[in-house]
Amino acid sequence: MAHCIVSEAEAILDKEFPVLDKGFIRLVDYMGSDERVVQSARVSYGEGTKSYREDAGLIDYLLRNSHTSPFEQVVLTFHVKLPIFVARQWVRHRTARLNEISGRYSVMASEFYVPALEDVSLQSTDNKQGRSDEAMDAGEAEKIRLAFEEGQKQAYDEYTGFVEAGIARELARINLPLSLYTEWYWQIDLHNLFHFLRLRMDAHAQKEIRLYSEVMLEITKKVAPRCCESFERHVLGGVRFSGEELAEIRRRLGGAAGGGGGTGGLSGKALERFEEKLKQGRQL
Repeated sequence: MAHCIVSEAEAILDKEFPVLDKGFIRLVDYMGSDERVVQSARVSYGEGTKSYREDAGLIDYLLRNSHTSPFEQVVLTFHVKLPIFVARQWVRHRTARLNEISGRYSVMASEFYVPALEDVSLQSTDNKQGRSDEAMDAGEAEKIRLAFEEGQKQAYDEYTGFVEAGIARELARINLPLSLYTEWYWQIDLHNLFHFLRLRMDAHAQKEIRLYSEVMLEITKKVAPRCCESFERHVLGGVRFSGEELAEIRRRLGGAAGGGGGTGGLSGKALERFEEKLKQGRQL
C-alpha cells in the first residue's frame, strides 16, 4: 500500500496543543488514515476503495461490530508533556510504545502542575477515587494552591542542591513530587487509542487526564476523521447494557421489545447504575 498523506494532519505536525498550565500534546508522525482502514478491511475479498459514502458505511460497520484489526493499521505518534501523576495513570494502558525523559541522564526542569482555583476541591463523599463537584471557598482554595507551590519550590531547591553537590542524578531526583512535569513520545494504533479515549474521556476519569484525552481526540480527527466520527457516535455517544438491564428496558416497555412486561425489575445499586446510564443517554 502507498503511504497515506492526509493534508489536515500534515498541517498540524509538530504543532503544540496546550493542556493544563504548562503541558501540551503534539502529533509527531502518523501512518495510515481512514483509507488504510477501508483497504485493510476489504483486502480479505479483494475489493478496492469504493465511494466516500460506502467507505464511511464500512468504517461504521467495523466499529459498531467490534471488528478491530483494520483500525490497528493506523498508527499515531504523540509528543506529550504532562505531570507525573497523570503519566502514571496513562501508562496503565499497556498497548502502546513510549520513551520518557530520564531523570538519570537529564536535570529535570523546574516545571510543576498547580491546579486552577476552580479545580481545588474536597474529596467526594460518594466517590472514593474522585473530588467533589461542589466549589470550595475561594480563599481556602488559594491557600491550598500556595501550599502546593511552596512545597514544589522546596523540593526543587533541595534537588538542585543535591545535583550541584555532585550527588548522582538518579538519587537527587527521588524526592521530587508527582506534580513535576515529564515528557514522552507515545505511539499507539487507532484501535487501542480509541480504547484509551473511551476510558479516559469518561466523566468518572480524573479531570486532568480527561483534558489530555479531549485534545488527543481532536488531533486524531485530523488523521482519521471518519473513524473518529464513528467512534464518537457508537462509543462515546453510546451506552452498554447488561442482560439484566435489557430485561429492565423490556419490562418498562411493557414487552414491546419481545421480552414480556412482568413485575419486579432492578433494585438498589443495580437500579442506580441503570438510571445513570439512561441519564447519560439523555445528556448525549
